[in-house]
Amino acid sequence: MAQRSTLKRSLGLWAIVALGLGYMTPTTVFDTFGIVSGDTFGVVPTAYLVALVVMLFTALSYGKMVRVFSSAGSAYTYTRQTMHPALGFLVGWSALLDYLLLPLVNAVLIRIYLVSLFPSVPSWIWVLAYVGCVTGVNVWSMRSTSRLNTVLVVFASVLIVVFLVLTAKELLAGMGEGTLVSAQPLWHQGVTTPAVLAGTTVVAFSFIGFDAVTMYSEEAKDQRVMPRAILLTVLIGGVIFFLGAWFTQLAFPNGTHFANSDDTLPEIGLLVGGKVFQILFIACAFAATAASGLASHASVSRLLHVMGRNGVLAPKRLFGYIHPKFRTPLFPVLLTGAVSLLAIGPSLELVSSMINFGALIAFTFVNLSVIAHYVVRQRRYKTAPDLLRYLVLPLIGAALTGILWYFLHADALIAGLVWCGIGVVYLAVLTRGFRRPVGSLGIEEAEGEEDQPPRNASSSASWAGTK
Repeated sequence: MAQRSTLKRSLGLWAIVALGLGYMTPTTVFDTFGIVSGDTFGVVPTAYLVALVVMLFTALSYGKMVRVFSSAGSAYTYTRQTMHPALGFLVGWSALLDYLLLPLVNAVLIRIYLVSLFPSVPSWIWVLAYVGCVTGVNVWSMRSTSRLNTVLVVFASVLIVVFLVLTAKELLAGMGEGTLVSAQPLWHQGVTTPAVLAGTTVVAFSFIGFDAVTMYSEEAKDQRVMPRAILLTVLIGGVIFFLGAWFTQLAFPNGTHFANSDDTLPEIGLLVGGKVFQILFIACAFAATAASGLASHASVSRLLHVMGRNGVLAPKRLFGYIHPKFRTPLFPVLLTGAVSLLAIGPSLELVSSMINFGALIAFTFVNLSVIAHYVVRQRRYKTAPDLLRYLVLPLIGAALTGILWYFLHADALIAGLVWCGIGVVYLAVLTRGFRRPVGSLGIEEAEGEEDQPPRNASSSASWAGTK
């Protein structure tokens, strides 16, 4: 029997962190500043702090689960293994809405940037060229994807540091608040808690990407670095977002400076550093978006591959196939590229409004998976430390995610529910009217993976359904 190809373990800690940061697109803080400043009455840094706290609780849950289940698949794998295969499928299906659409959003952004610079060139040419490059790099190797992503992330980070220095100089010269130390960006008269939470629901999704690093579990050189990679991605991303928001809020205490509050990055660059810096700042945004495109394309192809390998996406022979030379999931990468080509038509607002639903589904069920695995299966609730780690903290993470659910935009909720409905119909067809157990659709895990079965008899029934 021929040996089956597997994903290549080529990623170190900082390569994984860079992929997570690339996915998060650090320049988002400047693009959305005008919108969030209006929503929060001028306390954008506070919104980012609240979002960081919410994400840290969920990041801790991701760290716990990735120690137990080493395969790629993230929330899909964790829910499938700890609760039920059918529920795992629906979580994975919901997360696909987020993962599949983000590469499409990045392609739309690239199209917008390039059309603004070269209006005489048809927009479809830019989409075709960009998607072709990103898809080609992802097919070629994960190491090539990682290296190019790292270069783009470093470039964007350097430009953000230059922005902070220029803004500090302008502040000390009298711009905005005229100081580097002030409580105004955090709280002032007229600010309300509901307003801050409304802003938090917008900026929280800037953090989407820290969870995507779990998709690279099977490509990490050392599986033990994954929990650290998750936390570092959240913390470094959170610091970048907070510092960017802090200095920008000091320089622009209200939104009266901006002619276009929907995308303030170009105007921020112009007002802080002049025309030359504005061009560099737009280039920074372009690099950050391209990095996000590479990382998000790689992530969703891994999720599609794992779901196909498990037999819940058909045909299994295509979704589960690993190219023997490049050691990458060929068909999922090409499929993601094909979906990204839809960026030729839709608007950014239409596509981005649909992303949030899948992310919140994933965050919620990762927190619940910790409780299902450690408390229900392993009964680790008899000591105070275990009770705190495996019950209280995940419950707080789930509750804080619930707050974001409450403020979710109606369009995103409707689109998400329709997508889930399609998933239920697909699952019914795949299981012949739910007469076949989901776990019987394919081999549960790839040969050589380290996922662990439950350690007590009480979970044997649910585990049996996955085998």
